[in-house]
Amino acid sequence: MLVTIGAIFFIYILTKIYISVMEIGYVSIQKHNPAVILTASNYLKAANYKISSQRLDIVGSLVEYIAFIFWIGFGLKWLDGMITIEDMALKSVLYVLLFGVVGFFFSLPFDLYKTFVLDKKFGFSNMDAKLYIVDTLKSSLMFILFGGAITWLISKIIINIESWWLWGFALIFGIMVIINVIYPTLIAPIFNKFTILENDDLKESIEKLLDSAGLKTDGVFTIDASKRDNRLNAYFGGLGKSKRVVLFDTLIEKLTKNELLAVLGHELGHFKHKDILKNIAMVGTLLFLMFFIFGNLPESLFEAIGIERSPYSIIAMFLIFSPILLLFFMPLFGMMSRSNEYHADEYGSACQSQEELASALQKLANENKSFPKSHPLFIFFYHSHPPLVERLKRLGVKIDE
Repeated sequence: MLVTIGAIFFIYILTKIYISVMEIGYVSIQKHNPAVILTASNYLKAANYKISSQRLDIVGSLVEYIAFIFWIGFGLKWLDGMITIEDMALKSVLYVLLFGVVGFFFSLPFDLYKTFVLDKKFGFSNMDAKLYIVDTLKSSLMFILFGGAITWLISKIIINIESWWLWGFALIFGIMVIINVIYPTLIAPIFNKFTILENDDLKESIEKLLDSAGLKTDGVFTIDASKRDNRLNAYFGGLGKSKRVVLFDTLIEKLTKNELLAVLGHELGHFKHKDILKNIAMVGTLLFLMFFIFGNLPESLFEAIGIERSPYSIIAMFLIFSPILLLFFMPLFGMMSRSNEYHADEYGSACQSQEELASALQKLANENKSFPKSHPLFIFFYHSHPPLVERLKRLGVKIDE
C-alpha cells in the first residue's frame, strides 16, 4: 500500500515539474521574439518573472515531495505519539493545528523569497517586515480559531455518525458559502482598509452600470492594496446583500474612467451569467468527490503508515492527498472558467466598447507584467483565464505574432 500511494504522489509531483519545465522552455523561446501587447521592456521583464516563478515552483514541488515522505514515513506517527490527550475531538484539533504549523515552516522560506526577493526584484512587492509579520499573525490567529473550530466539528461528526463523509461535506460546503457571504464585510477588512469611493463622478457612473445590470450592492469601495503590491485589480465580492464593488487604489490611478467601467462591465458579465454560482457548484462537486474518497479509505492504508483510523488521521490524509485531486480536476474547472471569461469580455465590451476593454486589458498586462503567452499544457492545467493574446483577438485587436 505504501508503494502504491508513494507512486501516486510521485506521479503528481512529476506532472507538476514537467508542466513547469515545459512552461520555462516555451517562455524562454518566446521572450526572444518581438514583443506583443506589452512594451519591449515589460515583455522581457514579464518573461523573466514567469521563468523565475516556475523555477521556484519546481523547487517547491521537490520540497512538497520531501514533506510527503516525512509525513508518511514517520511524521504522522510521531505527531500521534506526541499528543496523549484522551478526548478524541480535542486531540484532533491539536493534531491538525500542529500539522499546519509544520506545514507552515515547510512553506515559509518560499513565501519569504517570493515576497522579499523575487517580487521586490521585479517591482511588485511593497511589503515590509512589519506588515508581513502582522499579516502572518492575523492569518495564524484565524487558522487557530476557525481551523480549530472546524476540525472539532468534523471530528465530532466522524466520531458519532457512520456516514460521516456525507455530513462532513454538507458542513464544509455550508461554511464555504458562508465565507463567500461574509468575506468582503468581515474578513477582507482585517487585512485591508476599505474606503467608500470618493470620486463622485466615477461612483455615479459605476452605480448606473450596476443598475443597468440589476445588481444591488453594499457599495463601491477602494482598498489600500498598494501597501503590499503594485499590481492592479478589481472584483465583486460577496453574495446576497453583502456584495461589494472593490477597486484597488492602484487600478484607479492607472486606468481611465471608461477603461475602468469596461473592466467592471467584464466583472458584471460574471454576475449576469451567474458564473459565481457555477463556480460554487463546481467546487461543491469536487468537495463531494473528495469527502467520498477520504471517507472510504481502506484500513490497510492506515496500517501501512502505522497509525489508527481516527478523525485526525483522516483529516491529515485529506490535507496530504487533496492537492492531487485538485491538480487533475483543474483542467475541467479551467475549461469552464476560460469560456466564462470570453462571455464576460463580450458583456464588458457591450457596457463600453471593445476598444476600451482591450485598452484596459493591455494596461493591466503591462502594469502587472503578465506574460501574454503560455505553453498549451500550462494553459490546460492552470489557466482560469484565456491567454491575453486570444482575448484581445476576440476583441478585434490585430496582433502580429
